[in-house]
Amino acid sequence: MSHSHTHAPGEEHSHSHSHGPQQPQAIPGPDPAMQAIIDQDFVPVPIALSSDNLNALCEAHKLAKCDDCNVDFRITNNLARVLASNPGLLCPPPANVISQKFTQMVQTTKDEGNTLFKSGKTQEAIAKYTIAANIAVARPPWEANQFMREELSTAISNRSAAYFDLHDYVSALADAETVIAIRRNWSKGHFRKAKALLGLGRYREAAEAVRLGLDFEPTSTVRVSSLLIHDDCHFDIG
Repeated sequence: MSHSHTHAPGEEHSHSHSHGPQQPQAIPGPDPAMQAIIDQDFVPVPIALSSDNLNALCEAHKLAKCDDCNVDFRITNNLARVLASNPGLLCPPPANVISQKFTQMVQTTKDEGNTLFKSGKTQEAIAKYTIAANIAVARPPWEANQFMREELSTAISNRSAAYFDLHDYVSALADAETVIAIRRNWSKGHFRKAKALLGLGRYREAAEAVRLGLDFEPTSTVRVSSLLIHDDCHFDIG
Protein backbone atom coordinates (compact mmCIF):
# COMPACT_ATOMS: atom_id res chain seq x y z
CA MET A 1 0.00 0.00 0.00
CA SER A 2 1.43 3.39 -1.06
CA HIS A 3 0.79 6.71 0.66
CA SER A 4 2.46 10.04 1.22
CA HIS A 5 3.13 11.93 4.43
CA THR A 6 5.21 14.84 5.61
CA HIS A 7 8.52 14.28 7.39
CA ALA A 8 9.55 17.92 7.71
CA PRO A 9 8.13 21.30 6.67
CA GLY A 10 8.08 21.42 2.91
CA GLU A 11 9.48 17.88 2.55
CA GLU A 12 7.21 15.21 1.21
CA HIS A 13 7.76 11.78 -0.33
CA SER A 14 5.91 8.54 -0.78
CA HIS A 15 6.86 4.94 -0.01
CA SER A 16 5.24 1.58 0.58
CA HIS A 17 4.56 -0.36 3.82
CA SER A 18 4.13 -4.13 3.73
CA HIS A 19 1.73 -5.85 6.16
CA GLY A 20 2.34 -9.52 5.39
CA PRO A 21 1.52 -12.36 7.80
CA GLN A 22 3.67 -12.44 10.94
CA GLN A 23 6.13 -15.28 10.98
CA PRO A 24 5.92 -17.60 14.03
CA GLN A 25 8.80 -17.22 16.43
CA ALA A 26 11.19 -20.12 16.25
CA ILE A 27 11.59 -22.19 19.41
CA PRO A 28 15.24 -22.16 20.46
CA GLY A 29 16.93 -25.52 20.54
CA PRO A 30 18.38 -27.04 23.71
CA ASP A 31 21.80 -26.02 24.87
CA PRO A 32 24.15 -28.70 23.46
CA ALA A 33 26.28 -28.88 26.60
CA MET A 34 23.24 -29.28 28.85
CA GLN A 35 21.71 -31.86 26.52
CA ALA A 36 24.94 -33.84 26.60
CA ILE A 37 24.86 -33.91 30.42
CA ILE A 38 21.26 -35.15 30.36
CA ASP A 39 21.96 -37.80 27.73
CA GLN A 40 25.18 -39.20 29.19
CA ASP A 41 23.34 -41.25 31.83
CA PHE A 42 20.37 -42.17 29.66
CA VAL A 43 19.80 -45.91 29.37
CA PRO A 44 16.83 -47.09 27.26
CA VAL A 45 14.49 -49.31 29.26
CA PRO A 46 12.24 -51.74 27.38
CA ILE A 47 8.71 -51.74 28.79
CA ALA A 48 5.47 -53.62 28.38
CA LEU A 49 1.94 -52.38 29.00
CA SER A 50 -0.69 -53.97 31.19
CA SER A 51 -3.71 -55.55 29.50
CA ASP A 52 -5.72 -52.34 30.02
CA ASN A 53 -2.83 -50.23 28.67
CA LEU A 54 -2.82 -48.15 31.85
CA ASN A 55 0.39 -49.34 33.51
CA ALA A 56 4.01 -49.57 32.44
CA LEU A 57 5.62 -52.90 33.35
CA CYS A 58 9.04 -54.44 32.98
CA GLU A 59 9.25 -56.31 29.71
CA ALA A 60 10.70 -59.53 31.13
CA HIS A 61 8.45 -60.19 34.12
CA LYS A 62 5.47 -57.87 33.57
CA LEU A 63 5.89 -56.18 36.97
CA ALA A 64 5.46 -52.51 37.86
CA LYS A 65 8.32 -52.89 40.37
CA CYS A 66 10.96 -55.43 39.50
CA ASP A 67 14.21 -55.80 41.40
CA ASP A 68 15.65 -58.15 38.78
CA CYS A 69 15.15 -55.54 36.04
CA ASN A 70 15.98 -52.67 38.43
CA VAL A 71 12.86 -50.69 37.52
CA ASP A 72 10.05 -49.14 39.53
CA PHE A 73 7.18 -47.65 37.53
CA ARG A 74 4.75 -47.34 40.45
CA ILE A 75 4.98 -43.57 40.86
CA THR A 76 4.82 -43.01 37.12
CA ASN A 77 1.80 -45.30 36.82
CA ASN A 78 0.05 -43.57 39.70
CA LEU A 79 0.57 -40.16 38.14
CA ALA A 80 -0.63 -41.44 34.77
CA ARG A 81 -3.82 -42.84 36.33
CA VAL A 82 -4.54 -39.57 38.15
CA LEU A 83 -4.10 -37.55 34.97
CA ALA A 84 -6.18 -40.03 32.94
CA SER A 85 -9.02 -39.85 35.46
CA ASN A 86 -9.02 -36.04 35.28
CA PRO A 87 -9.25 -35.25 31.55
CA GLY A 88 -10.10 -31.62 32.28
CA LEU A 89 -6.86 -31.13 34.18
CA LEU A 90 -4.52 -29.61 31.62
CA CYS A 91 -1.69 -29.33 34.12
CA PRO A 92 -1.29 -29.99 37.86
CA PRO A 93 -2.33 -27.11 40.13
CA PRO A 94 0.12 -25.41 42.53
CA ALA A 95 1.40 -27.64 45.33
CA ASN A 96 -0.39 -25.61 48.02
CA VAL A 97 -3.80 -26.32 46.46
CA ILE A 98 -5.15 -29.47 48.11
CA SER A 99 -8.09 -31.70 47.33
CA GLN A 100 -10.78 -31.00 49.92
CA LYS A 101 -12.43 -34.27 48.94
CA PHE A 102 -9.48 -36.26 50.27
CA THR A 103 -9.27 -34.11 53.40
CA GLN A 104 -12.93 -34.71 54.22
CA MET A 105 -12.73 -38.44 53.51
CA VAL A 106 -9.68 -38.91 55.73
CA GLN A 107 -11.19 -36.89 58.58
CA THR A 108 -14.58 -38.60 58.39
CA THR A 109 -13.09 -42.10 58.31
CA LYS A 110 -10.70 -41.33 61.17
CA ASP A 111 -13.53 -39.89 63.26
CA GLU A 112 -15.54 -43.06 62.66
CA GLY A 113 -12.57 -45.04 63.94
CA ASN A 114 -12.35 -42.85 67.03
CA THR A 115 -16.03 -43.42 67.79
CA LEU A 116 -15.59 -47.18 67.44
CA PHE A 117 -12.48 -47.16 69.62
CA LYS A 118 -14.15 -45.21 72.41
CA SER A 119 -17.11 -47.59 72.35
CA GLY A 120 -14.83 -50.60 72.78
CA LYS A 121 -15.00 -51.83 69.16
CA THR A 122 -11.24 -51.77 68.77
CA GLN A 123 -10.88 -54.21 65.88
CA GLU A 124 -13.41 -52.26 63.82
CA ALA A 125 -11.57 -49.05 64.73
CA ILE A 126 -8.32 -50.51 63.38
CA ALA A 127 -10.04 -51.18 60.06
CA LYS A 128 -11.23 -47.56 59.88
CA TYR A 129 -7.79 -46.18 60.69
CA THR A 130 -6.30 -48.38 57.98
CA ILE A 131 -8.80 -47.05 55.44
CA ALA A 132 -8.04 -43.47 56.51
CA ALA A 133 -4.32 -44.11 56.02
CA ASN A 134 -4.92 -45.59 52.56
CA ILE A 135 -6.96 -42.54 51.55
CA ALA A 136 -4.23 -40.22 52.83
CA VAL A 137 -1.52 -41.83 50.68
CA ALA A 138 -3.79 -41.71 47.62
CA ARG A 139 -3.52 -37.92 47.40
CA PRO A 140 -2.40 -36.60 43.99
CA PRO A 141 1.41 -36.64 43.85
CA TRP A 142 1.67 -32.93 43.03
CA GLU A 143 0.13 -31.84 46.33
CA ALA A 144 2.48 -30.62 49.05
CA ASN A 145 3.80 -33.65 50.93
CA GLN A 146 3.08 -32.14 54.35
CA PHE A 147 -0.68 -32.68 54.03
CA MET A 148 -0.28 -36.38 53.37
CA ARG A 149 2.27 -36.76 56.17
CA GLU A 150 0.02 -35.10 58.76
CA GLU A 151 -3.06 -37.13 57.82
CA LEU A 152 -1.18 -40.42 57.50
CA SER A 153 0.73 -40.01 60.76
CA THR A 154 -2.46 -39.24 62.70
CA ALA A 155 -4.29 -42.28 61.33
CA ILE A 156 -1.35 -44.62 61.99
CA SER A 157 -0.84 -43.13 65.46
CA ASN A 158 -4.44 -43.87 66.36
CA ARG A 159 -4.07 -47.39 64.99
CA SER A 160 -1.03 -47.87 67.23
CA ALA A 161 -3.21 -46.93 70.20
CA ALA A 162 -5.85 -49.43 69.11
CA TYR A 163 -3.28 -52.22 68.79
CA PHE A 164 -2.02 -51.40 72.28
CA ASP A 165 -5.57 -51.68 73.58
CA LEU A 166 -5.66 -55.23 72.18
CA HIS A 167 -2.28 -55.97 73.85
CA ASP A 168 -0.75 -56.41 70.39
CA TYR A 169 2.37 -54.53 71.42
CA VAL A 170 4.46 -55.58 68.43
CA SER A 171 1.96 -54.07 65.98
CA ALA A 172 1.61 -51.01 68.21
CA LEU A 173 5.38 -50.54 68.14
CA ALA A 174 5.56 -51.02 64.37
CA ASP A 175 2.93 -48.32 63.83
CA ALA A 176 4.65 -45.99 66.30
CA GLU A 177 7.94 -46.41 64.42
CA THR A 178 6.11 -45.62 61.18
CA VAL A 179 4.69 -42.43 62.69
CA ILE A 180 8.16 -41.34 63.79
CA ALA A 181 9.58 -42.05 60.33
CA ILE A 182 6.86 -39.94 58.71
CA ARG A 183 6.77 -37.09 61.24
CA ARG A 184 9.78 -37.24 63.55
CA ASN A 185 9.21 -33.91 65.31
CA TRP A 186 5.68 -34.89 66.43
CA SER A 187 5.96 -35.96 70.06
CA LYS A 188 2.94 -38.26 69.97
CA GLY A 189 4.77 -40.83 67.83
CA HIS A 190 7.53 -41.10 70.44
CA PHE A 191 5.03 -41.50 73.27
CA ARG A 192 3.19 -44.18 71.29
CA LYS A 193 6.53 -45.96 70.94
CA ALA A 194 7.20 -45.66 74.66
CA LYS A 195 3.82 -47.20 75.50
CA ALA A 196 4.39 -50.13 73.16
CA LEU A 197 7.86 -50.70 74.62
CA LEU A 198 6.39 -50.69 78.13
CA GLY A 199 3.95 -53.35 77.02
CA LEU A 200 6.89 -55.42 75.77
CA GLY A 201 8.78 -54.94 79.03
CA ARG A 202 11.55 -52.92 77.36
CA TYR A 203 11.66 -50.21 80.01
CA ARG A 204 15.01 -48.58 79.22
CA GLU A 205 14.04 -48.13 75.59
CA ALA A 206 10.67 -46.76 76.67
CA ALA A 207 12.39 -44.17 78.85
CA GLU A 208 14.61 -43.15 75.94
CA ALA A 209 11.55 -42.76 73.70
CA VAL A 210 9.95 -40.51 76.32
CA ARG A 211 13.08 -38.37 76.56
CA LEU A 212 13.17 -37.95 72.80
CA GLY A 213 9.49 -37.05 72.72
CA LEU A 214 10.04 -34.42 75.41
CA ASP A 215 12.78 -32.87 73.29
CA PHE A 216 10.06 -31.99 70.79
CA GLU A 217 7.33 -31.14 73.34
CA PRO A 218 8.81 -30.35 76.76
CA THR A 219 5.44 -29.39 78.30
CA SER A 220 3.74 -32.73 77.61
CA THR A 221 3.33 -33.66 81.29
CA VAL A 222 -0.08 -35.27 80.77
CA ARG A 223 1.23 -37.93 78.41
CA VAL A 224 4.30 -38.56 80.55
CA SER A 225 2.21 -39.09 83.69
CA SER A 226 -0.04 -41.52 81.82
CA LEU A 227 3.03 -43.57 80.90
CA LEU A 228 3.64 -44.20 84.59
CA ILE A 229 0.27 -45.94 84.91
CA HIS A 230 0.35 -48.35 82.01
CA ASP A 231 -2.04 -51.01 83.33
CA ASP A 232 -5.40 -50.71 81.55
CA CYS A 233 -4.32 -47.29 80.29
CA HIS A 234 -6.01 -45.84 77.20
CA PHE A 235 -4.33 -43.44 74.82
CA ASP A 236 -5.49 -40.03 73.87
CA ILE A 237 -6.84 -40.28 70.33
CA GLY A 238 -6.07 -37.65 67.73
